[in-house]
Amino acid sequence: MFPSISGSSQIANTISAADKVYGLSKFWQEVNYNFVYLDKIDRNVWDSTYKALISQVQETKNDYEYYRLLQKFCALLNDGHTNIYTPKIEGLQIMQNMFGEHLVVIKRIEGKPVIIRSWKKDQQLLPVGSEIVEVNGMASEKYLRDSLLPYISSSTDYVKLNSATHWMLAGAPGSDFNIKIRKPDGRLSQLQLKHAKTTDSIYFPEFGKLFDEQKRELLDFKMLNNGVAYVGLNGFSNRKIDTLFDEVLPKLYNAKGLILDLRFNGGGSTDIGTYILKYLTNDDILQHSRYSTRDHLASFKAWGKYVSEKDTVNNAWNTKCWLVNNGTYFYQFPYEPDSFILDKKRVVVPTVILTGNNTASAAEDFLIAADNQKHMIRMGEPSFGSTGQPLVFDLPGGGSARVCTKKDTYPDGREFVGYGVLPHIKVAPTIKDYLSGKDVVLEKAIQYLNNKIK
Repeated sequence: MFPSISGSSQIANTISAADKVYGLSKFWQEVNYNFVYLDKIDRNVWDSTYKALISQVQETKNDYEYYRLLQKFCALLNDGHTNIYTPKIEGLQIMQNMFGEHLVVIKRIEGKPVIIRSWKKDQQLLPVGSEIVEVNGMASEKYLRDSLLPYISSSTDYVKLNSATHWMLAGAPGSDFNIKIRKPDGRLSQLQLKHAKTTDSIYFPEFGKLFDEQKRELLDFKMLNNGVAYVGLNGFSNRKIDTLFDEVLPKLYNAKGLILDLRFNGGGSTDIGTYILKYLTNDDILQHSRYSTRDHLASFKAWGKYVSEKDTVNNAWNTKCWLVNNGTYFYQFPYEPDSFILDKKRVVVPTVILTGNNTASAAEDFLIAADNQKHMIRMGEPSFGSTGQPLVFDLPGGGSARVCTKKDTYPDGREFVGYGVLPHIKVAPTIKDYLSGKDVVLEKAIQYLNNKIK
């Protein structure tokens, strides 16, 4: 996240004007050639913004301002797997929550920016549960949309808002924020904050009290009441989780119901998750996402310059030329469901898969593969809504970028990138639930399974 920083004379300016233009052009070029969702953006806006940025990047005063412009450019693509990554920049300091004698930690709950942690001594001044209603004289939602959202790359609006809320008061040391809050009792209060380090350390609530702060292993397992088993699958980046699942599998044979928690799984490798899922179904094959990527054929692009859309009617050759010229001709990867033979007993019982806004990438592929399993339902909130194969490349000054090159859909072609995989039963915590440490999604899943296995 790149907050606006004023008074930045100490921030390094090591990238030459020529390299700044090169980096901008490199990103623009790779997007034009490889970005799989090019058909979803306004090409005129994209190209005109690039043209305007050629002079703007050369006028940036330092490396930070340059990368901030690149990030804003990238955000036009609205894709969670297409990003600009800033290098370590000398002289750059960004503070998020510390304001000298005050601490303000914010999370988006019930569609509002809510203070979820402050100093214990500040519970009269900055009580947890307070909503931030204004920042610097501007309504919070307008402040987020004007000052932060234009710099965030995401496929879904709710993930953008979560991120913007998390960083809404970030700034350089010494930067000022005038905030208005609505306290839990309904009273409004105004407070002037200035970023500075603090020495206080008595937090309220204490770290670990909130349910999403609990210590989690790569795989968490526990037997709950009434024969319900809980398995937290907290990442598919490390193949060790498959070994851990093998160790837990015999304990699942006595389960009458199963909860699979993917709310804290940011993804990894699809096949790691598939290894686990195949033991939780009676099927010998598993459906998976369909994949496609843009197919650039230079001669067809050349011919396509002279083909209009009306020329494509009932003409496959002209259609191909026209699509290639417009960057919308796709290679469809051969589709074949995953087949397997197992030598271990399976666990097929009523199953609830818990999902949230941080269920991402390969974890979403897991949800797609499980979509047609009649004994499984999803519960919680929509998933992250972004997956794909990023092309990674370097940028001047030590930064880097990635561009999504692969489109994933349900096997029947339905799209989930940009929308998230939706739960069958939507459950989200209230402010009161969250601050009390109550995991209402898990509680609802237990209740659902208890009713199923009576």
